[in-house]
Amino acid sequence: MQCRTILMAKAPLPGQVKTRLIPALGPEGAAALAAAMLERAAATAIAADLGPVELCVAPALQLSIWRRLQLPPGLAWSAQGEGDLGERMARAASRALEGGDPVLLIGMDCPALGVPQLRVAAAQLLHHDAALVPTRDGGYALLGLRRFESSLFAAMPWSTPAVLAETRRRLATAACSWHEQEPLVDIDTPADLASLQGELRQLASR
Repeated sequence: MQCRTILMAKAPLPGQVKTRLIPALGPEGAAALAAAMLERAAATAIAADLGPVELCVAPALQLSIWRRLQLPPGLAWSAQGEGDLGERMARAASRALEGGDPVLLIGMDCPALGVPQLRVAAAQLLHHDAALVPTRDGGYALLGLRRFESSLFAAMPWSTPAVLAETRRRLATAACSWHEQEPLVDIDTPADLASLQGELRQLASR
């Protein structure tokens, strides 16, 4: 099933990204890890071969950091615009769904999110209104939608352990059917670094 995959990406600038990792990695190290995870997420989305892949970026498309990243060819680019995370995600999801295809919204913080999870989520949207890949900290690494539901984005307690439970509650209230995959680990805190594998683990260990 064709889906539009939108990667919500924050510019990997030292001191402005992955700030909870700075005590362990320093500003430059945290930014380098964020850049590597962003590159990995974009490559994974392209490799899943589900349809268009869009990099929806903040704070600005004009920043030179975007041109320095090792990103795969074929990406569409857009700006997240103003507002909180929910408003920015809502705009991206609504725009994609207006094009007629389901959408997968993913972030750059979960390197365990791979091609299999993306393909399973796309397949789940054949029979469900939504698809989720939960994270162990109470959030989610992927939200797939076949139809737009504004309540999933408005006044959500982002960056708290309540996000997943509240998303489930709102899906049920909106009479949306959904399916979930096994939870994965987001890389947000120093304790999460132990779950990194391969090149990302080596990068975080420098």
